[in-house]
Amino acid sequence: MVPVSPTQPRALLHVFNRYLFRGGEELIVDKIHDDLSTGHNMTWCRFESSEWTGAAAPSKLGQAARLFYNRGARRRFETALDASGAGAAVFHNIHPVGSPSLYHAALERGLPLVQFLHNYRPFSVGGTLHVNGRLEPNALYGNYWDEVRAGAWQNSVVKSALFAVMLKALHRSGWLQSVKAWVAVSDFMRQKLIATGSLPADRVHTLRHSWNALPRAPTSEDAGYYLFLGRLADTKGVTVLLDAWDRLRQQLGKNTPLLHIAGEGPLEDAVQQRVRTNPYIGQLGHVGGETKREALRRCRAVIVPSTWWEPLGLVVYEAYDYSKPVLAAKSGGLGEIVHHGVTGLHHEPGDADSIVHDVQQMESTPASTRQTMGSAGRQWLLRETGTHAWLQRFEEILATAVATA
Repeated sequence: MVPVSPTQPRALLHVFNRYLFRGGEELIVDKIHDDLSTGHNMTWCRFESSEWTGAAAPSKLGQAARLFYNRGARRRFETALDASGAGAAVFHNIHPVGSPSLYHAALERGLPLVQFLHNYRPFSVGGTLHVNGRLEPNALYGNYWDEVRAGAWQNSVVKSALFAVMLKALHRSGWLQSVKAWVAVSDFMRQKLIATGSLPADRVHTLRHSWNALPRAPTSEDAGYYLFLGRLADTKGVTVLLDAWDRLRQQLGKNTPLLHIAGEGPLEDAVQQRVRTNPYIGQLGHVGGETKREALRRCRAVIVPSTWWEPLGLVVYEAYDYSKPVLAAKSGGLGEIVHHGVTGLHHEPGDADSIVHDVQQMESTPASTRQTMGSAGRQWLLRETGTHAWLQRFEEILATAVATA
């Protein structure tokens, strides 16, 4: 990797409140840290959601108070800032332990912040704008009632209500003025945020994730199955995918292609139930390492049926790395990285019949054409997601943030 000449200041404080369960966002945050370390002196300031679990956790009342303003978290932030000598900070998720106190501290110190947005927080209680199986974008405009009623945060109406009040207070406080650059991971996401009118357009930037592509595409094999790889959650379209495979079985009978579902999450039981009733659905559970590589290498295509406004969709990058076509919902940033008829096919989000149509179309597509699609995806990955170009774009964003501080 060729180092990129960094914009001053060279010292950056990297802030992230880790989730209870490690997921794709944390992997990306770690990669961003490693990539920025090639040109900046990076210092971590991390908070752990697990700090609010177990015997040593604050009381429920204490957690509620700290959700709004955690003085202890602010002190940790300021201590890390002073020790690092950082002249700017890069923020990711800061909830619940970090709290809005971090924005307040940065504003008082005149510290410019670059805020990455991996989901729709701090504009949504649950972060997904997805409630009871449907999109509810009203939260982007400050109306959190649907999310609260559905218990969008931690499946609790009470906790969701507290989070909603906190978000209202944060947006009214003016503390978000400390954020000099908002980084969306897709043009779709950027446009949705600008449309709310709450963020100046010149402070909202698009920077898609970079990717360390395999140096050489693995030898591809087509074993005839379709692969879902991700969290087994409502937002990922798991239920509609299962419904689509039941319909495929009704229509195709013994000619139904296999669906392999890899991942963990709250819908594991629902998947297990379908596995028992539909012999063309298989459940792999959590996969990693060589098992995951083989699943990707041997599939016919990867299916990404997300029903929320997927900010980007890193599973598409994984599919392209293995030269596999992608059947994706035309939802959020997925529409920008899956090119219909070129690298894969689009279906309507939440529409089982649309998924059925795309699978049947892929089944009737000659093997050579499927291979061409997969190769086109890998070429897109190599062309569009290089780390060097990502770093150059980040430097432009950072320079803008520092200049407006």
